[in-house]
Amino acid sequence: MSISTRTASIDRKTSETAIKMTLSLDGEGNSDVRTGIPFFDHMLTLFARHGLFDLTVEAKGDIEVDFHHTVEDTGIALGQALAKALADKNGIRRYGSAYVPMDEALARVVVDCSGRPFLAYEAPRGVEAIGLFPFQLVEEFLRALAVNAGLTLHVSILAGRDAHHMAEAIFKALGRALDIAVSHDERVKGIPSTKGVL
Repeated sequence: MSISTRTASIDRKTSETAIKMTLSLDGEGNSDVRTGIPFFDHMLTLFARHGLFDLTVEAKGDIEVDFHHTVEDTGIALGQALAKALADKNGIRRYGSAYVPMDEALARVVVDCSGRPFLAYEAPRGVEAIGLFPFQLVEEFLRALAVNAGLTLHVSILAGRDAHHMAEAIFKALGRALDIAVSHDERVKGIPSTKGVL
C-alpha cells in the first residue's frame, strides 16, 4: 500500500459523544484538536507533534457530567483511525519504543502493532488531578486506544512527582513510539510476522 494513502477518518456518534477525527500517519505533526477539555487538547496536540502525525479532532461530549466519556471515546476513535490507516500493516517496522523526560518525570512507552490488544500500565497511585482533569483518565484513554487499534502497549512512569509532567511525558513518548512502529522499512517485505498476518 502506498504510504500516501495512510490516512483515515472516523465519525463516531453515541448517546454520550459525537467525534469526528482524521489521522494521517505520514504527516508533519500538524493538529487541530477541539474536545472541550483544554488539558486533553494539549495532550493530543503533543501526541501529534512528537509522532509527526497530522490529526484533527472535533469532539462533543457530556463534559458537564464528566470528562470520562469524551476521553475514552476519543481513544476509541483514535484507535479505530490508526487501525484503518495501517490497513494490513504491510512493510511497517511493527515495534517502537521511546523514553521521554519532562523535567523530573520520565515515561517509557513500548508498542507492538500486533493485532493483540493489551495495555500494561504502571504509574504512581493517587496522582492528583490536573486542574479538573483526573489523572486516571490517562489510563482510560490508553486502554481504549490499545483495544481499538489492536496494540500491545506498555506504558510506565519511571519517575515523576508532578501530574502534568507525567501525563505530558506519556503522550510525547506515545507519539514517538508509534511513529517508529508504523514507519515503513524498505527491508521489510510484506507483513512483519512469521504468521503472515497481524
